Amino acid sequence: MTGFKNRLLKFYEDHETAVDMAFFLGGFFFDILTLSDIDDLLGIAQQVVYLLLVGSILYFDFLNVHGVFKIPARLEKIWNYRQLALHFLLGSLLSVYSLFFIKSASLWSSLIFILILLGLMVANELKRVQESSINIKIGLYVICVFSFFSMTIPVLLGFVGLIPFLLSIGFTAWVLYGVYALLRRRISDAPTLKKALLAPGAAVLALFLVFYWVGWIPPVPLSMQSMGIYHLIEKNNGAYVVSHENPPWRFWHNGDQDFRAEPQDKIYFFAQIFSPARFSDSVILHWYYKDPRQGWQTTDRIPMNIAGGRKNGYRGFASKQNYTPGDWRISVETTDGREIGRIYFTVTSVTEPSPARVFYTETF
Repeated sequence: MTGFKNRLLKFYEDHETAVDMAFFLGGFFFDILTLSDIDDLLGIAQQVVYLLLVGSILYFDFLNVHGVFKIPARLEKIWNYRQLALHFLLGSLLSVYSLFFIKSASLWSSLIFILILLGLMVANELKRVQESSINIKIGLYVICVFSFFSMTIPVLLGFVGLIPFLLSIGFTAWVLYGVYALLRRRISDAPTLKKALLAPGAAVLALFLVFYWVGWIPPVPLSMQSMGIYHLIEKNNGAYVVSHENPPWRFWHNGDQDFRAEPQDKIYFFAQIFSPARFSDSVILHWYYKDPRQGWQTTDRIPMNIAGGRKNGYRGFASKQNYTPGDWRISVETTDGREIGRIYFTVTSVTEPSPARVFYTETF
């Protein structure tokens, strides 16, 4: 047994980074299975506790590095494990926020932002980052604080847009300056403190402002649960019954993405969007047609009101009767232009009705 234990320890020492990464990925996929709703009070309380613990560790580490605080002798053994605790807490927070952003994002418009968050999660597992100067950890912490506010403020206000985003930036800056003010009382070297604390924090906030301006920040807490193109949508006893020609074996198509348009056919678009309880906002169904010469051109912008509280998401649809054969896409966007979801489809005009036409139905 002792020999086996020694072999395990040696394997870990020889492959420490790879083992840490494997455990991290295991925890990441565990978070996928156990992730609570974005407005779950217990989940929000857990995030607050984690943020307070990370902030406390960074605060006292700052004081300790500058020689104005000495760890009590009875806590020295526990303090030696602070980096492991910091590593675990930051990794957990980053994975939770990344999962929420991934659920809310249209990968077409937010791919770069999502890749940066995923890259930060992976970087947080690397020994070089874990043992780096405190500046990197400050940057990671500011990202977590902003992510927390960017998710909870829209939930509290009941809508997304510029105001919740600016409030998230403002509260994050207030937290950052509050920590700076507390440290300034104990540390006289203001330039060093600004460089080590305010500079990385301000850089992160500036980056978020740029990301919002170009539309890369996902519109949490909204998330697309399903959408599709259909030949008919009917509401029956509170349920939506959709009809399409797409056979069940073509499971990778959401309804009639290859839309065969016979005379008098309408194009129906159905969307199912999650939003928290007491949430009341609207989204834009942005229809595009790909002109052979001018590329993608806007044809319609149809508003759709959404209300939260339904576990399976708010459901709604729109239809279009006047259309041109060719390539189309529909983007579901917030009122400030951020994309929640996108679907492509092709319309083929059929001049003669088919007597052997078969429709399949689904219920939402």
